[in-house]
Amino acid sequence: MTAIKGFVPPPYPYDRLDELKPMAAAHPGGLVDLSIGTPCDPPAPSVIAALGGSNAERGYPASIGSPKYREAASGWLARRFSVEVAPGHVAACVGTKEFVALLPQLLRLRNPSRDTILYPAISYPSYEMGAILGGCRAIAVPVDAQWRIDLSRIDEADAARALALWVNTPGNPAGGLDDLEAAAAWGRARGVPVFSDECYIEFTWAGPGRSILSSGVEGVVAVHSLSKRSNLAGARAGFYAGDPELVHYLSEVRKHAGLMVPGPVQSAAVAAFADDSHVDVQRDRYHARLVRMAGLLAGIGIEASLPQGGFYLWVPAPDGDAWALTRMLAERAGMLVAPGEFYGSAGAGHIRIAVVQPDDQIDLVEQRLAR
Repeated sequence: MTAIKGFVPPPYPYDRLDELKPMAAAHPGGLVDLSIGTPCDPPAPSVIAALGGSNAERGYPASIGSPKYREAASGWLARRFSVEVAPGHVAACVGTKEFVALLPQLLRLRNPSRDTILYPAISYPSYEMGAILGGCRAIAVPVDAQWRIDLSRIDEADAARALALWVNTPGNPAGGLDDLEAAAAWGRARGVPVFSDECYIEFTWAGPGRSILSSGVEGVVAVHSLSKRSNLAGARAGFYAGDPELVHYLSEVRKHAGLMVPGPVQSAAVAAFADDSHVDVQRDRYHARLVRMAGLLAGIGIEASLPQGGFYLWVPAPDGDAWALTRMLAERAGMLVAPGEFYGSAGAGHIRIAVVQPDDQIDLVEQRLAR
């Protein structure tokens, strides 16, 4: 029988680093993994207590999120960022990666006449992959010299076919800050929903954290996560908020798909959203590590500018060969970093360093580079 040739998933980007792990791990003290933005610092004790003592594990949790979950998320936006969104226009998601990856399929069901997802050319890989998995056209929008999406570079023919435009502020991997008000206006003028990934909002260094919801909710949805803010990547808790019609549609479809944040995790999330002190501590940690890692790189002749937001250093390879720099850092310092091509072909001359490891691991890097 002739085999049917369908979609063949590409290699997962970070799996391509496997060959470098043994040489990094050969150093005394082992590998220091700075390739993936996995939080390594502990969550707040109050959050862990809420996770373990919720008594919410027996029943099915609400797919949209409990009233307390949505109220906590709404209250956090108002308290930290002066953004007013009614809890009824907030809905839970299982982390945000699944939301990003599933969104194109759900939007195409809503509007079969369109087939295109627009996203920044230097960005989180799931924007593109979500479009591909949803059978959509994935169109990368160029970024400017400050790594901000350049709305003027969007072809109007692509805009006419667009199901959504993604923006990401602070941006992963380069830490740029998009003009979110301009993005919202662009989308409203063309009838294109704008989705703003704001999971690094608490780690904005150039001014206060900003949300697309500050310009109103019409035609826009902000996406947030506790993975980075509260070191809860393993719990998978996030939310999306904004345009009432879009939030209602997505929450109803997701309900039919059985997408639910587990009950104990919802209880932990309520505690996390209510506590800002642990986030302030984490902000100080990440900023100090960014400064420190930039200094260590400068000591070996590699210049790394601090980002405007996020906890990544976006570092140009001195000779433009990001894989050679990645290999050198693995061999010399036992540290694993990510080549910039993982985030779009325009990033091929850079590496991304996630300063997520505890200070004792950064100490190992410093000692090895000093030798």
